[in-house]
Amino acid sequence: MSCLSQPHSRVSHRTAFTLVELLVVVAIIGILISMLLPAVQQVREAARRVSCVNNMAQLGIALHNYEFGHEHLPPGVINPTGPILSQPIGQHVSFLVELLPYIEQSGIANRFDKSLGTYAPANAPAREQIISLYECPSDYFMAYDGTAGLTNYAGCHHSTEAPIDIDNNGLLFLNSEISFGDIHDGSSNTILIGELVADESNSLGWASGTRASLRNTSPIVGLAPGAVVKPIPTTNLKEVGGFGSRHFSITNFCFADGRVSSISDSIDTIVYQNLGDRSDGAMMGESY
Repeated sequence: MSCLSQPHSRVSHRTAFTLVELLVVVAIIGILISMLLPAVQQVREAARRVSCVNNMAQLGIALHNYEFGHEHLPPGVINPTGPILSQPIGQHVSFLVELLPYIEQSGIANRFDKSLGTYAPANAPAREQIISLYECPSDYFMAYDGTAGLTNYAGCHHSTEAPIDIDNNGLLFLNSEISFGDIHDGSSNTILIGELVADESNSLGWASGTRASLRNTSPIVGLAPGAVVKPIPTTNLKEVGGFGSRHFSITNFCFADGRVSSISDSIDTIVYQNLGDRSDGAMMGESY
């Protein structure tokens, strides 16, 4: 008997995505990315905020070391007369210039002749230096025009909006020499330095003891990342302005005891002003 061989039939199966399935997958991936992106941004901002706190802590240590060596805090600004006007005329040596040897920037300090004044051509190479310790990483929109390095940290000169002068009630003001014994409200209840959102359009830089490096505890003005700074009119040269930051709803401050704390932008006005006054006599407790 002969057997006829039957060929085996093969059935091929092609697997592929349909257009509908592909669109669904793309949509799901888009949703996941949109959910993940804010979390990544929050993590990055948290890291920048920690870096900012570290900057302020180091500046607080530098200010303490200066006080230990000189028995008083540095002058907020050195100038023969007041009030200080926000214009490049005068000596205007800021407290940040005084701190240079205490933050391992002796090279810049040695090239800065304070007797000539901040705006002297001989001081231009030092004045234009960018110092990372003076900048908050959250304010990465800050521009640099090559003429003056900017700062995001300012000394507290007064508790309300007032010109920078010799009679301010803060810790760093015109020709000030405040010692810890002069802080009658207690160093833990008095702001030493705080954040500011640098206005690169008319800022005179970290070396200038004007509103570029001094502020007061008038209302906090915080800005979101990317928001445009509303410049103070150049016609009002005595106006100083308050603190603020690009952190979400908070601004970092270093108190006279060296503690760095975040204060809500919505802090009570009276409490906030009391923190800016070194001797108002208010019973602060833990109200902030």
